[in-house]
Amino acid sequence: MKSSSITVVFFDAVGTLFHVKGSVGETYLRYAEKYGVKSTADQRRAVNQAFRVAFAEAPPPIFAVEQPEKLKQCERLWWFDIVHAVFYRVGMFEGFDDYFEEVYEAFGGPEPWQVYPDVPGALEQLRSEGYELGIISNFDTRFFGILQALGLKRYFDSITISSLAGSAKPSQKIFQYALDHHAVDPGEAVHVGDSLREDVEGSSNAKLIGVLLDREGETAGDPESTIRSLHDLPKLLSSF
Repeated sequence: MKSSSITVVFFDAVGTLFHVKGSVGETYLRYAEKYGVKSTADQRRAVNQAFRVAFAEAPPPIFAVEQPEKLKQCERLWWFDIVHAVFYRVGMFEGFDDYFEEVYEAFGGPEPWQVYPDVPGALEQLRSEGYELGIISNFDTRFFGILQALGLKRYFDSITISSLAGSAKPSQKIFQYALDHHAVDPGEAVHVGDSLREDVEGSSNAKLIGVLLDREGETAGDPESTIRSLHDLPKLLSSF
């Protein structure tokens, strides 16, 4: 059983629990090939770079609607603007609207995604030690189907996504929204993610304990709260 004062462990999703197979550029171009777009190494690099810029420049995925259908429409339009901005930079093509529908639906299923190998074992261990588990992600409502298809949904007691919470990381509001699901104080919770700004700084500002997951050892985080694998997490939690 757990020996720390932590009750709940929250996780980021993309980049922490699972990732895009290959790269976004590879997936975007694979679906674009039927529309005459060539998938070359240079083109993949260009699409990846354009995606990083478009995603960073996009507003937070927060929508002032409550009806499910209107919410889904807002989510789709948010992503349409991002994907359109990508190909506006690298080269637009005929049939883009049909292409977007295909690639948007594809990213709502399991095919483009891959679970990190350390995830299932780490989640099993944390649950066996008595921790409640949750997810806090800047994702849209497709997330529930993705998580189910990847075989991860069964591990989690709560799932908080930005389009339903009405706020996005690094805002303190989304972390409080997640805490309310478990009726715990911030000091009883840890949030684990791969982004210093959204996950570590965001959760720390909300008074949770932020843990950086840096699988490649490329981010200059606090070494006392940084792990290279989720297998290292139970030991770190026991020190809190």
